Amino acid sequence: MESFAPEVIFRIGIFPVTNTIINTILVDGFLLILAFFISRHIAIIPGKFQNAVEYVVGGLYNLTESITGNKASKIFPFFMTFFLFILISNWSGLIPGINTFGLIEHTHGKTEIIPLIRAATSDLNTTLALALISLAATHVMSIIALGPTEYLSRFVPFFPFLISLIKGKPKFNIDKTGPINFVMSFFNPLVLVFVGALELISEFVKIISLSFRLFGNIFAGEVVLGTVSSIFAFIFPLPFYLLEVVVGVVQALVFSMLTMAFMIILTTPHHEESKEVSH
Repeated sequence: MESFAPEVIFRIGIFPVTNTIINTILVDGFLLILAFFISRHIAIIPGKFQNAVEYVVGGLYNLTESITGNKASKIFPFFMTFFLFILISNWSGLIPGINTFGLIEHTHGKTEIIPLIRAATSDLNTTLALALISLAATHVMSIIALGPTEYLSRFVPFFPFLISLIKGKPKFNIDKTGPINFVMSFFNPLVLVFVGALELISEFVKIISLSFRLFGNIFAGEVVLGTVSSIFAFIFPLPFYLLEVVVGVVQALVFSMLTMAFMIILTTPHHEESKEVSH
């Protein structure tokens, strides 16, 4: 039965090295070697392998460009990095026999094998780290694209008013067209505080959504495969393996595209968003 938490293989001092950390290192190493190999074998007249790589990368870039427009060149590296890492991590847990290599442990009269390698994305720690990296990259891009003032105004909508107040030229609009509008003018700051609070909450929800969606799907797939394989050793588990191969691609694509969507939203000024909504 698949353990909810990753298994500790050894320790470096007080730092535990789990099988998902080992998997992360192996996936990173594989991607670095692959990138080095491809960069050293680029030919003017491409072969079959280069054609295949160009077809996949070109297709994903066209997908990114169709969604992000002129922001594609900045967003695509993040999209591709997340996609490749998550995809290879998802598929690494599907290698036949991968769970049979490990440490033998005797507990409560039972003999169990602790696998040396386990898909990194089946560990909530890894998916949470990926979500935090995604969110951090998104906010850094937003600050660079919009500037500090407009960026802060998304989460503290009355921030421009505070700036004008500090400068000694407060900008406070009072609607005098009617008694109701006049009274509502004084409630606007409270509305802005509420909107800002919702924006901050939504950022935390993004972390939970990204991390738990990826973790839940991959961990559940490993549990299903482990259960089916323990009952039926041959033939019958094959459809489940094929399903998990597809799930691995879909989940990598979903995580990457959601990151892309968050980057588009946070790097688009408010006035441009209102124009898009009006159209």
